[in-house]
Amino acid sequence: MRRARLLWQLYASYLAITLLSLAAVTMYASASLRRAYLEQAEVELQERAALMRHQLSRIYHEQGADALDRLVKELAGARETRITVILPSGTVVADSEENPADMKDHSNRPEIVQALKGSAGSDMRISPTLRIRMIYTAIPMTENGQVWAVLRTAVPLASLDRVLHGIYRRIVLGGVLVAVVAAGLSLAAARRITRPLEEIKQGAQRFARGDLRHKLPIFDSEEFGSLAEAMNQMARHLDERIRATVAQRNEQQAVLSSMVEGVLAVDPDLRLISLNETACEFLGIPAGDVQGQGLREVVRNTDLVRFVEQVLQSSGPVDGRFVLHGEFRERHIQTRGAALRDEQGRRMGAVVVLNDVTTLYRLENIRKDFVANVSHELKTPITSIKGFIETLLDGAIDSPTDARRFLEIVARQARRLNAIVEDLLTLSKIEQQTDEARVERQEAALRPTIVAAVQLCEIKAADKDVRVEIDCEPTIHGRLNPPLLEQAVVNLIDNAIKYSERGGDVRVEVKDAGSRIVIRVIDHGCGIESRYLPRLFERFYRVDKARSRKLGGTGLGLAIVKHIAQAHGGWASVESAPGRGSTFTIHLPKTDPRGPRSASTNTA
Repeated sequence: MRRARLLWQLYASYLAITLLSLAAVTMYASASLRRAYLEQAEVELQERAALMRHQLSRIYHEQGADALDRLVKELAGARETRITVILPSGTVVADSEENPADMKDHSNRPEIVQALKGSAGSDMRISPTLRIRMIYTAIPMTENGQVWAVLRTAVPLASLDRVLHGIYRRIVLGGVLVAVVAAGLSLAAARRITRPLEEIKQGAQRFARGDLRHKLPIFDSEEFGSLAEAMNQMARHLDERIRATVAQRNEQQAVLSSMVEGVLAVDPDLRLISLNETACEFLGIPAGDVQGQGLREVVRNTDLVRFVEQVLQSSGPVDGRFVLHGEFRERHIQTRGAALRDEQGRRMGAVVVLNDVTTLYRLENIRKDFVANVSHELKTPITSIKGFIETLLDGAIDSPTDARRFLEIVARQARRLNAIVEDLLTLSKIEQQTDEARVERQEAALRPTIVAAVQLCEIKAADKDVRVEIDCEPTIHGRLNPPLLEQAVVNLIDNAIKYSERGGDVRVEVKDAGSRIVIRVIDHGCGIESRYLPRLFERFYRVDKARSRKLGGTGLGLAIVKHIAQAHGGWASVESAPGRGSTFTIHLPKTDPRGPRSASTNTA
């Protein structure tokens, strides 16, 4: 239902009060005026009767009733007043309007009855003779203290009404004028009252829209002025609190958004209160508005749902771990949950932190594999050396032929053990220099480094009748560490020669690819199945362990290549297929990704 405006309610009230008051005053004034006018008319009639009383009494006693009747008619014509003389018996002896003989007994008329008692009387009624409404006054006519007749005067009320109607018109016109003025004044008064309210309403609407810096004007009246000041103070405090709340929320949101851990909060009914972007990424949820939705509807992982239920039922922190199965890989998630409490310490839900430990899990597995592989790789030559030495000590040393053969085996295993230790030390040194940013790089041409690497592998290539080709423009330059890069290329060429067929060829290409330099070592050997490629650069990882050991590999060559590439700010990759050979690539940036290094760093 539409609500009426206060302006029109006040205006209608003021106008109604004014009109009712004006009507009441008009009616009272009109009635009072009529009453006063009638009283004045009665007084005038009585005065006229008193003026005529002695003259009429003398004429009646001296000349008789007929002379009295003629005189009455003459006097009434001049005065426009009906004059009647009635005897105590009720007989009319003279009348200015009618023949007295035709008139009835008047002894029962109220004004006559009162006059016969010796006092003036009056009445208003319709005349039975003239059939018009008239006002009558009667006074006694006495002689020797006795009322011998009654003199009655009367005038028609129509003439009085005409005079009163004219007065009434003037009163009504004045009342209408007063009503118009009162209506204008009422509207102005209503507007004066409602204008501050309208401004306060508009200010409140602006406050509701968020414009809390708007200030209401301070009005002259105490009530409206105090209300405006209170609302301005309320808006100022509310603006300060909202700004503080928004700043706190933004800071909290920034912290949650920048966290690498996922954070989610639920209420006791497992409805989501908050969920940061990392948690959305972990759980595969679109980063939309999921607040208020049930956890079971949003998250499809039953392990996480059970964990959250456990947190809600627990009184202290709870730790857990589960696996998220994705389309391409698995995520190992470590969880920690605790009760979510309000300022009064009442439980209002639970908060759970999700930490992706997939990398740690993978590194732990790599560490375990590395320890196992190192132990296995070192155990084999050590066991062999120990066995042959014990054989020599048991008497084989007395046989020159056996002793020499066994010693050659011991020497070969010692060299293998030395090669493994040297590769491990090299790998450790490269990792340490990379972590401490101590790998010194300089602007240099790549061709001399490639040529030096090929020359180091010429004897092995010649033994296997493998031809090594170089495709490198002398103009290709980059920021590099020549000794480290040479070692990486040597490792790749050495592997290419090992796994190439006799009489094959190996190609070393160096290309300028815009923002980076690409070094490719291409062979046409046996190739590698795709399922082995992701782990090919891991330490001690071999596709064919028996063949690798037979060819003298330590299982660390490609791991060294990878770390040397990373020390230059690049990476290593491989492309291979069974029967089609392999292509190992080192990707090097043209510029130092760490930026210009200080002299102290370079010296180090």
